[in-house]
Amino acid sequence: MWSIGGKQLKGRLMIGSALYPSPEIMTEAIQSSKSDIVTVSLRRQSPHDKAGQKFWELIQSLSINILPNTAGCKTVKEAIAIAHMARELFKTNWIKLEVIGDDYTLQPNTLLLVEAARELNRQGFEVFPYTTEDLVVADYLVEAGCKTLMPWGSPIGSGKGLLNTFLLKTLRSRFPSVNLILDAGIGTPSHATQALELGFDGVLINTAIAKAHDPIKMAHAFYHAVEAGRLGYEAGLMASRDLATPSTPTLGTPFWHQEK
Repeated sequence: MWSIGGKQLKGRLMIGSALYPSPEIMTEAIQSSKSDIVTVSLRRQSPHDKAGQKFWELIQSLSINILPNTAGCKTVKEAIAIAHMARELFKTNWIKLEVIGDDYTLQPNTLLLVEAARELNRQGFEVFPYTTEDLVVADYLVEAGCKTLMPWGSPIGSGKGLLNTFLLKTLRSRFPSVNLILDAGIGTPSHATQALELGFDGVLINTAIAKAHDPIKMAHAFYHAVEAGRLGYEAGLMASRDLATPSTPTLGTPFWHQEK
């Protein structure tokens, strides 16, 4: 069990709800992931039309924590408006805050992100900001009241994995009491394992699962990858060495050797 946003959770894998071939496959993939949290976007699916209403009912039927996001927002005003809509619709003060600054890389506009985060925290939201691995920006977000940070590994949907492990490690060491969720760029289960081995508290996966040949099986693969990464981190990972070290002693006689 671990604590995030005032709730106790079992799993450390968060899963997205976009891009699946069908609502049925989405539902089965989310269940297969054993995730306690699913993210949804109000900008990309209107809850007021017929199809949108069916989608919201399906998401709510999963009986897991819903993390609405402000995907697609480019201004502070827009992001705050979407956050209020989400709080009213889902009866939650959780919001995954996204303020996009570049259409090509979908990199966050960190200046506006901090401004929006400060205002939403002031209004009683539990803000989960999607940010870069920048240490200074992280410091401003924590100062603004964020107890969770969601830095990217690489651009959204790129599948390139963790491009800057040095700065990601630095974030972990500098903010030991802040929940760190690796968000964006994860393409394979091994990327998720790597994030958890760095000490991150969890990962958010969408494209790598939804666009897999078998999203249901891939969701289960990510579940095991996250579990393995966390167990490895807690057990204490072996330090890398420049020279080989034999696992069998070179001095003395192995205990299984018997003289004839």
